[in-house]
Amino acid sequence: MEVLAHGLGGRTDLPLDALAAIVGGGAAVAASFLVLTVAWRRPRLRPDGGRPVSARLAGVLDSPALTWAGRAAALAAAVFVVVVALAGPDGDTTNLAPWALYVTFWVGLVPASVLLGPVWRRVNPLRTLHHGLCLITRADPAGFRPLPKRLGYWPAAAWLTGFVWLELVAPHRSDPRVVGVLIMGYAAVNVAAAWVYGRDWFTRGDGFEAYSSLLARMCPIGRRGDGTLVLRTPLTGLMRVTGEPGLVAVACVLIGSTGFDGITRTTYWRDNVDPGSLTAGTLGLAAAIGAVTVLYVTALRVSAVLTGDDPAEPPGRFAATLVPIALGYTLAHYFSFFLLEGQMTVILASDPFGTGLNLLGSTGHRVDYDLAGPTLTAQVQVNAIVLGHIAATIAAHDRALRTQPPGATVRGQVPIAVVMVALTCAGLFALLSG
Repeated sequence: MEVLAHGLGGRTDLPLDALAAIVGGGAAVAASFLVLTVAWRRPRLRPDGGRPVSARLAGVLDSPALTWAGRAAALAAAVFVVVVALAGPDGDTTNLAPWALYVTFWVGLVPASVLLGPVWRRVNPLRTLHHGLCLITRADPAGFRPLPKRLGYWPAAAWLTGFVWLELVAPHRSDPRVVGVLIMGYAAVNVAAAWVYGRDWFTRGDGFEAYSSLLARMCPIGRRGDGTLVLRTPLTGLMRVTGEPGLVAVACVLIGSTGFDGITRTTYWRDNVDPGSLTAGTLGLAAAIGAVTVLYVTALRVSAVLTGDDPAEPPGRFAATLVPIALGYTLAHYFSFFLLEGQMTVILASDPFGTGLNLLGSTGHRVDYDLAGPTLTAQVQVNAIVLGHIAATIAAHDRALRTQPPGATVRGQVPIAVVMVALTCAGLFALLSG
């Protein structure tokens, strides 16, 4: 069995009328844009808004003891996975490492970040290793030289591109030994970079921390500009993201990669492309990411022409409004995969080295495929894609009201609305063609 046998079409028995779902989803996004032009005429998502949480709760959440407990647990878990990857069973159906990386960590990072905030930044084991390295070498945690501003999020975008290629295309990607070596290599390169450029490297250089922090902008618990913890509208946090270099690339990699995996589950791809072709997979992934990028950048530049704005500015300025789409695609793409195949991490953790242990009482258990039935899966997948695009349309509209000339917002948003509708229909088509 292949660990990575998943995708938008994870279940092929979805009880849906494909044409009705695609037309209805596109129409819902288009209707949301029309309603916004009439009912949302001034900015409503205030970056510094929200209700402060109680001082006691804020004190607990900001406790250094909680931070270090989380870091210790995350580091211990990472070391455990690497040890099992290298010294445990050599099959991907009996070793927990591939499941822990591709399912529990990669997919679980999404709900953890959206519900709890930038949790990976808080517990990142690479930060812990960097802290220890600086103590041993008596180096300044701030590094020896500043990180060039022109790099922005480009290192994170590069890492994420490499990871999705590994997950979706690379041969032997579920080999436990390969997983263990890659985890160690990733850690070594990023800790070394942080030793040179300082701990701020992780913010934009560590692909997983950048991804988690970007998704955390939609967490209902956030911080105002003065650092106060507040309860807020989820889209509010997107208004504070500035157009740093590489931010568009990060969002487009996430959207394009999930779209590509959906395409590989369609009957057309299966009937015409060798699923084991490294060339076809690599070119297909690059084409999907490139298509999303071209659509987005073109729409924003056309919008700039219509509003008299600088064509180079809008793509970065509106980059954060792509986050709801990335979230929606991820939920649609991984929902059943996380609930079903995610059980394997717990099952295999009960006997991590294949020695007959039953530490968690789950040794020998099988995946419960009734946990996510066809009806529930279909509802979650379709609604995640449609609502993600509607949320992105709302965020982009509010952002436009803040940054575009008065009276030009509506015509400037038309190209963006067209792309939102197109991506919605394309995403649903990939979902329902599995």
